[in-house]
Amino acid sequence: MNSIMVSAPGSLMLLGEHAVLHGFRSVVCAIDRRMQISLTPLPEQVLEIESALGSYSAPLHELSADDRFRFILATVESVRTNIKMGIRIVIQAEFHAHVGFGSSAAVTVGLHAALTCHLTGHFPEERELFQLALNTVHRVQGCGSGADVAAVVYGGAVGYTTDPSFVPVAWAHPITAVYCGYKKPTPEVIDWIENRFKNDKEQLQLFYEQIHLCAEKGLRALLKKDEDTLIQTLSVQQRVMEKMGLSSPELDEIVRAMEADPKVQGVKLSGSGQGDCVIGLGRLSESIGSYEIHELEVDPIGCVQLEIADPK
Repeated sequence: MNSIMVSAPGSLMLLGEHAVLHGFRSVVCAIDRRMQISLTPLPEQVLEIESALGSYSAPLHELSADDRFRFILATVESVRTNIKMGIRIVIQAEFHAHVGFGSSAAVTVGLHAALTCHLTGHFPEERELFQLALNTVHRVQGCGSGADVAAVVYGGAVGYTTDPSFVPVAWAHPITAVYCGYKKPTPEVIDWIENRFKNDKEQLQLFYEQIHLCAEKGLRALLKKDEDTLIQTLSVQQRVMEKMGLSSPELDEIVRAMEADPKVQGVKLSGSGQGDCVIGLGRLSESIGSYEIHELEVDPIGCVQLEIADPK
């Protein structure tokens, strides 16, 4: 019985947050922090999981809920009736789940790829893998644009809309991400926005349109290798996200410190906001308090199969 090993990158939203959920443009990228998923068949009909979040074991026909592994369990459940043996899943990641580097998308894409290899003997085509993973994300959290899923599947930087459409684009800029110390779940932020603007939907629509224009302009700038316009566009979207109420005292502190650093440009929130990371192009001259700093590059490689080897 052979193990299957898959590697999937983390991801960052660069432009288009929130608006992408409503059909508008986004730009997302894979980053050089990867997750390795190994799948080993077992003789007994059980599911075993090992990761930095802990351990899990249950009969395949009776998978008990566990919030730590909800994306893994939903992925397995989607093909459970086709699994003839037990499976052991081991997750090793170069980044922590608490930092907003798309760990949910990475594990979902990676595990779907591994399960497809296990069940069919073939690595799935990109479009098939994208749809499998997006369906699972929607089952788990009820919403999600799929932008992070696209980045994990295709690698590199991608202009994305929920049609779906995918526009691969070259990216040559180092990225620095500073984590504010906490992350608010995306569905909670989406609900907060809908509630805040429930009596002013025209203003909310205007914000979405402004973010869309930033994403479109940023994508064109990347295609033309126009760095100045890209930097300006990132900064403009930051101001829009602040007006929407997506910042926080900690995020504000990080943004101001990064904007004051001459070696960093195009500073903005990344992700749904009200927590998570601030990103900028370049490298910081010095630390910002005790905040976590991550020096990143865009990873041109999406989800791939690493090897098939006999388990030890």
